[in-house]
Amino acid sequence: MPVTVRICGAARTVTGLSLLFETSRARFLVDCGLFQGPKTLKALNWEPFPYRPREIGAVLLTHAHIDHSGLLPRLVKEGFAGPIHATGPTVDLCAIMLRDSGHVQELEVEMLNRRNRRRGRGEVEPIYTADDASAALGAFSTVPLDRWIEPLPGVRARWWNAGHMLGSASIELEITDEGEAPVRVLVSGDLGPDCTAFHRDPEGPDALHHVFLESTYGDEDKPCVGEAERRDRLAGLVTDAANLAGALLIPAFAVERTQEICWDLVSLMQAGRIPQAPIFVDSPLAIRATEVFLEHAGELEAGRSVERALRSPLLHFTESGEQSRHIAHMEGFHIVVAGSGMCDAGRIRHHLKRWLWSPNATVLLTGYQAEGTLGRLLQEGRNEVRIQGETIRVAATIREIRDYSGHADAPELAAWLAARGPIGGGVFLVHGEPPAMEALSQRLLAEGMARPGQVFLPTLDDAFVLADSGAPVPRDMARRRPDPAAAGRPDWHNARAALLLAIEDAIERAPDDPARSALMAGLRRALDAGRAG
Repeated sequence: MPVTVRICGAARTVTGLSLLFETSRARFLVDCGLFQGPKTLKALNWEPFPYRPREIGAVLLTHAHIDHSGLLPRLVKEGFAGPIHATGPTVDLCAIMLRDSGHVQELEVEMLNRRNRRRGRGEVEPIYTADDASAALGAFSTVPLDRWIEPLPGVRARWWNAGHMLGSASIELEITDEGEAPVRVLVSGDLGPDCTAFHRDPEGPDALHHVFLESTYGDEDKPCVGEAERRDRLAGLVTDAANLAGALLIPAFAVERTQEICWDLVSLMQAGRIPQAPIFVDSPLAIRATEVFLEHAGELEAGRSVERALRSPLLHFTESGEQSRHIAHMEGFHIVVAGSGMCDAGRIRHHLKRWLWSPNATVLLTGYQAEGTLGRLLQEGRNEVRIQGETIRVAATIREIRDYSGHADAPELAAWLAARGPIGGGVFLVHGEPPAMEALSQRLLAEGMARPGQVFLPTLDDAFVLADSGAPVPRDMARRRPDPAAAGRPDWHNARAALLLAIEDAIERAPDDPARSALMAGLRRALDAGRAG
């Protein structure tokens, strides 16, 4: 049986990365991520896996971010009994992140079921619980960087520093089936930018047969911003927010982004460059992740400085729900750093409900906002948004700083790929939205880093036969979606939310009660006609 690969996630979207590799002797996954974004995409988290979990022999994990690791507890719950191999920091971070993910899912399902009961609808189960996540942690096995292991017969694997977050790695594979030459594959995972204060530049081998390359920022050429310039920009944004005398809300990923932002905020306050104010780290996950960062500070390039900042009394870690609710009563300038980074879950949503309507508040977006997320709606300048079933008018100032990105941009991705050459087979672009993937594909062809027909932009559940020479050969597989290319795009749920906001706005702006009645009567007629049709 030849080596085959199936793209089970992060296909023309930036979440849910999972690759299934198969030979006659081995079946294994690289990553097993949670889908985030539009509801029809997130529905994949509840649907059956496109394989039998008990038949998977091992999982090789690039890093701890939930869009790469977040379905591992469900995989174990449904019968996977093999090892999950990852670097030491990734194992430590998954120990807190997966439990937190299970806890968040329990809370969100509890809220959803309360609404469903009021509406006479059936109840749903969480994808997995915190206990399920704890049970999955026993499967983790620590691997070092730059050293080969043999997780399954005919499979060798080696982890390379990816420069993306603490513990992140690209995974090199040598896959040999009986009587066949070895097939050399590299899965990039998420690659960090050249200008990062925490990590060394990404590394990797060369002379590969096939490469799976992330493409999150495949359509962007971001300037390389050093630590000093980034802090200058942040200082200006914070000063502007302080002048408004309201809250500065910073939605941030709990791991890496929160620690880096806190490092900068504390350093700026200690240098007298921004007003001193309480900095609330309002995320139990971020608090526990900070402890892991302190344990591994020696692995960071600016480890001692980071460690001093994260122990500063300027930081207030709010662990309990009661402490979090107390922040909502504060007036005047203060800073809240809370998850999630795309505003789609976590405590930041409560703070946004409290402050979005206020012209005194500022929301500072610090990272990538996927299509269909609340963060993307704010980034696009929406005047109203819906949070937990409520319509909130946006009067707060929405700002953005892109200097904390943990992802390489298009030139950096292209340069990284060039260093991996020559590549004899296929370059698969994953973990990106279609415009970014298409732009990166064109760049690779234009700059001679790939040949015509060598770059693939797979859709969900695409499968290919991989060999040690020649282009990958597509293979027919059953699909979970009739239109797999649409899996990551905004869906009817997003359209419904936009329609409800438009209806509410039109009713409120109507000049008088007769106009409102006429508008609602017209809507009613349209609904009746739709039912009749």
